[in-house]
Amino acid sequence: MAEVRKRYGRRKVCRFCEDKIATVDYKDVKTLKGYTTERGKIIPRRISGNCAPHQRLVTTAIKRARNIAIIPFAAER
Repeated sequence: MAEVRKRYGRRKVCRFCEDKIATVDYKDVKTLKGYTTERGKIIPRRISGNCAPHQRLVTTAIKRARNIAIIPFAAER
């Protein structure tokens, strides 16, 4: 017999939609750090709870911040 799994917990809500933020600033390090792991990887949208358009904006902002050395590409050992 196949087990039926029940899902519990709250549905994740996009923080940017909640606060009605249209753009994500690449210079806002405090916000962008919340969307990266301690190793420097970008957190996927299924974990962060962002909607697809805002996740694309976050990803682009993180990549821009990395290129101008505001955020490191990888964690320091």
